[in-house]
Amino acid sequence: MPQIMKDMKTRIGQSTSLKVGVGFLLGATIVGGVATAVTPTSPALKACVDNRTSAMYYSADGTCLKTRTLVDLGAGSGMSVKTVAAAATPSVVSVDVTTATGGDTGSGSIIQTSATSSYILTNNHVIDAAFGGAGTIDIEFNNGDTARATIVGRNTTYDLAVLKVQKGNLPVIAFGDSSKLSIGDPVVAIGSPLGLASTVTSGIVSALNRPVTTGNVGTESYIDAIQTDAAINPGNSGGALLDSLGRIVGVNSAIASLSSGSSTSGSIGLGFSIPINEAKRVANEIITTGASTKPVLGVYFDGTYTGVGARISSVSAGQAADLAGIPAGAVIRSIDGIRIADEVTAVVRIRSYAPGAVVSIVADLPSGTSKTFKVTLGSAPSP
Repeated sequence: MPQIMKDMKTRIGQSTSLKVGVGFLLGATIVGGVATAVTPTSPALKACVDNRTSAMYYSADGTCLKTRTLVDLGAGSGMSVKTVAAAATPSVVSVDVTTATGGDTGSGSIIQTSATSSYILTNNHVIDAAFGGAGTIDIEFNNGDTARATIVGRNTTYDLAVLKVQKGNLPVIAFGDSSKLSIGDPVVAIGSPLGLASTVTSGIVSALNRPVTTGNVGTESYIDAIQTDAAINPGNSGGALLDSLGRIVGVNSAIASLSSGSSTSGSIGLGFSIPINEAKRVANEIITTGASTKPVLGVYFDGTYTGVGARISSVSAGQAADLAGIPAGAVIRSIDGIRIADEVTAVVRIRSYAPGAVVSIVADLPSGTSKTFKVTLGSAPSP
């Protein structure tokens, strides 16, 4: 596997500065985050336990095959890590990419299935080396079976990709709601770190809305990340972050490491996941159309600005900011109540929404006054 961890300056909040390597298969930078919390809800979840293997499968409609027994994993059931792992592990796969010069490994989750084929959600950086026919992608399932996968589509902006295998009736992972997460909520990570399939670790949600960028300058992916202290290591990329009911709430994508140069350095309790609400929207678009979109504010930010906030250098005519009346020279201070520390925080916050969403932006105007704008975000194809 190529050497890809990088040393770089990282800012968390406004007062702490660490020199860290961040990433799985790509470098990353964490920038000025704000943690928020909401009151969680825990609706009932039903699953089917295989009478022979004891493997647990999510039941969307509360019914099971004759060879499986229905169990209730509802609110207050006190699910253990063991139970969560049993519910989700059959739906998490290993992703093996082979190219003429080497390859990469990662993880993925089965998100849709039919009688003949299934779709798998993973990170773009896991399969990037195979894009355009440059390599092959093989999937290993929890029971040891393997299948060749094709790339349905990818979104480099969000570091997401959808794969397809010609293998049907597979166990589909249950979807949670990442907007209902609170700081301190228990979570479980499942993936294939260092090629060790179905590895399970546990922890808590350490922060929410943590702005993280991954990739090289000019081709960054922006993540409005869930931060967790669950041990996540190289190879976990694309795997599932689960809530206490075994539902996927994030796609594990990046880590911070104190190692200065090793791509196989371990977790130090700073892992970052793409919220599943963002990932699900992108995945559904890819499955439906083969491509996906991103929300657009329609501004260019001033990269030389060193103050607090994101200063707009120019506004694109006829796009969202222009239509809302936001002028060039304005400094964005908050978006929907989330404080904006800098340019990257602003980009991450905007991209956490779907195209067409209406957001509230507070900005300081060139005149020295402050104003709140209601902005309907535009849409653009996302590479």
